[in-house]
Amino acid sequence: MSRPGPAALARRPPAGAPAPGDSIDRIGILAGGGRLPLMLAESVTARRGAVHIVGIEGEADAAISRFPHTWVNWGQIGRMVATLRSEGGGRMVIAGGVRRPDLWKLRPDWGFFRTLPLILGMLRGGDDSVLSRVVRFFEANGLEVHGAHDVAPELLVEGARLGALGLDGQSRTDAELGFAVRAALGPLDAGQAVVAAGGKVLAIEGAEGTDAMLARVAAMRGERPGDGRSGVLAKGPKPGQELRVDMPAIGPRTVEQVASAGLAGMALESGAVLLLDRGNAVSAADSLDLALEGLPRSLAPAGTRVTTAAGPARILGRLRPSPRDAVDIEKGLAAMERLAAFGTGHAVVVARAYILAIAAGESMLAMLERTHALRQWGIGARRRIGVLVCRADSLEDGKANPATLFDYAAAQGLAGVAAIGSPEALAAFAETAHRADAQGLFLVAHGERP
Repeated sequence: MSRPGPAALARRPPAGAPAPGDSIDRIGILAGGGRLPLMLAESVTARRGAVHIVGIEGEADAAISRFPHTWVNWGQIGRMVATLRSEGGGRMVIAGGVRRPDLWKLRPDWGFFRTLPLILGMLRGGDDSVLSRVVRFFEANGLEVHGAHDVAPELLVEGARLGALGLDGQSRTDAELGFAVRAALGPLDAGQAVVAAGGKVLAIEGAEGTDAMLARVAAMRGERPGDGRSGVLAKGPKPGQELRVDMPAIGPRTVEQVASAGLAGMALESGAVLLLDRGNAVSAADSLDLALEGLPRSLAPAGTRVTTAAGPARILGRLRPSPRDAVDIEKGLAAMERLAAFGTGHAVVVARAYILAIAAGESMLAMLERTHALRQWGIGARRRIGVLVCRADSLEDGKANPATLFDYAAAQGLAGVAAIGSPEALAAFAETAHRADAQGLFLVAHGERP
């Protein structure tokens, strides 16, 4: 791919923004953790552009000091915006990962207090809605937001084999399955990455991120060492994902994790995934005998439609779900209906209309055990919130029953459980409704419509 000059940085403006006709001679980078902010700065300066990095304390790499930079903490919103406007020429790109800030360590400025109500509102919802609000916030403050792919287009995965190995027949079939699951879940703001092997879905990315999902797959497959290396990580953006701030990315570490998970390769959506440290990533894939290939989104076939629509809700215990809980239940049921076509997704945890976790190759109890760590920003650790939505007939024989399920759900701080299934399967939940009451959980049953 040829590298455009600085003028090309302006050729893909944010949606709704006027296309600038003059060249961009400088841009600000709001930097979180990882190598991406540095790679963007290197790319711009290599084309004789100028950058100013605004590094978030405790997140950004100390190596940003090689470039003109300013350090800020999460409380210095006013300074952050003012610096990006003055030093970045009113243009910015957001890059790098961030963690939940420690609110007790913030040193807030006036800009933080002035925008506090807006900031609190921005943290509600799933990734797509939160990040779209972040972009709108900076745009409302006079900044033109660009994507990393606009600033460094050479980082984009192209539609071709990227290393020495391409996907073989079974791996391509698994990639098709992974892309189809991603397409099914995308409208629900979930499923950026999927692991499929042997025609089965092993894991679906929720709020935990790709790294944690791959670690989970490695643990699952470690219990079955005779399986050998097989399967594919399928990754790409969700439909409507805000790519200016959240384009999926992989690098050498991802390659190593894919190998540790016992997979045979990676299928990445071409033109929609960043490949960081390309040379090292491709070399690592080749040395580990992993396939690395870019594939078009159109690869995903339509799944076979399976009707699992839920009937009316029936309250089994003495507690009732709130209107917000009802929204979470509806989203969990929608996810399970979409995943039924692929024989997976027997349980989903949803909080504030955001899908936190989906059970694919793991047990329902194992999924619940990791849910507490996935609580969103702005949700207090002691507050009961979120719903487990599950298939009543999917409890593991000999390992779980409704009472055990209620204990696990309560331990993770959830507000309730909603089960869908046949009258026979739901009867066991009704018989143990007193246990849900004792744990302070609401319990809702939905019969399946034929």
